[in-house]
Amino acid sequence: MKASSERLDQLSRMEEAQRQTQRQLDMIDRQIIRRMTTLIPQLGRKRFGFRHEKPPDPRAFLERYHSNLAAITAERQPEIDALSRKLARQDAAIEALRARHAPMSRPARDDSERTHRTDDCRSPAECRPVKRHGAAAYRDRA
Repeated sequence: MKASSERLDQLSRMEEAQRQTQRQLDMIDRQIIRRMTTLIPQLGRKRFGFRHEKPPDPRAFLERYHSNLAAITAERQPEIDALSRKLARQDAAIEALRARHAPMSRPARDDSERTHRTDDCRSPAECRPVKRHGAAAYRDRA
């Protein structure tokens, strides 16, 4: 019992560390979005010359937006890569721990347990499947 509680504690600590790493990645993402949001007015419509009747080219705005996004992301890329690698290692470690300590599935039943032979029945009532009521029926259905 003590070993299983220690494993559960270890698993919960590993999952919490994984959540913390994911929160750090999310925070970086939010910081990049916040910086891009503050830059949008500066990236806005830039008109050249006195041709105001010509509509602005949306592709130019998108190109400026994407180039600024790439620059801001490139600044944080080493940190993003390190946290992504750490998260992948944590995922692998958690899955390995779960696989190593997963409850063993029940072994396959032999033929005598799996199939109920009618020649073993002394009366028709013994050959009928047992009906369960209440919580037991609900538990067996799930």
